[in-house]
Amino acid sequence: MIFPEELRYSRDDEWVKMLDETTALVGITDYAQHQLSDVVYVTLPEAGDEVTADEAFGDVESVKAVSDVLSPVTGTVAEVNEALLDAPELLNEDPYGAWIMKVENITGFAELLDAEAYKSLIGEE
Repeated sequence: MIFPEELRYSRDDEWVKMLDETTALVGITDYAQHQLSDVVYVTLPEAGDEVTADEAFGDVESVKAVSDVLSPVTGTVAEVNEALLDAPELLNEDPYGAWIMKVENITGFAELLDAEAYKSLIGEE
């Protein structure tokens, strides 16, 4: 599995890529997409929605289950990756390229981990 060093990770298997001090991309980790298996549907928030750290903002449906996706940050949804509506399998094919939402005006974070701490959390040494 891949764990890019420049990203931060939530304990709930989301990743955060800071674009500047108050804007970030959010997606699900390689580990999460492996656990889900084949993703078949994604429920996205809408631009302008407020999201809160550690609260659900959408869900991902796979052939195994439906799982809530929790926001690792508090802020306003600036943009969503609409390509996922027609091609949710992008989350399996490229979990770090297939971001789910861009959040701006970030005012808070869940407890975020660096790559090494996240690998330890999920047992990937």
